[in-house]
Amino acid sequence: MNSLPKVLESKAIIRFQDCDPFNHLNNSSYLNYFMNHREDMLIEVYDIDIYKMARKEGKSWVVGTSQIAYLKPAFLMEKVTMQSQLLHYTDSELYVEMRMYNEDKSQLKAILWSSFVHFNLLKQQREIHTEDFMNLFSAIQNPVDTLNFEDRMKSIKQAAVKL
Repeated sequence: MNSLPKVLESKAIIRFQDCDPFNHLNNSSYLNYFMNHREDMLIEVYDIDIYKMARKEGKSWVVGTSQIAYLKPAFLMEKVTMQSQLLHYTDSELYVEMRMYNEDKSQLKAILWSSFVHFNLLKQQREIHTEDFMNLFSAIQNPVDTLNFEDRMKSIKQAAVKL
């Protein structure tokens, strides 16, 4: 069996309707780009379609928290590289980091930490992950050296200064 990638990567082009009057990606639009990337990659790489799950099983994940840092602007029609990885998980929650870079990944534009709660839409309550999901999460978990978002940002900024 091939090992599954721990870091998911895709490309996107910044579109006109997502930009502000200065041709920068609007702050709220970053979330859409991050979530679209993650949803597409979950289907493509891990064969997890959260919308099909919601329709068939009445279960999926909902955003619990989000922390985002805007480091450099993304511009209209710019091609960006998106990455995401599972930092940590519990029996009912996932903690994911997502990053947006310029196309060649030489400049980090934004970083997002989100928690996702496994949720039973029919019962309107938190759901426990199945054993299959727990095994998958164990195989793909890719933690970073910091435990909180603020320390992660300090670490990234210190690394950028050294370059």
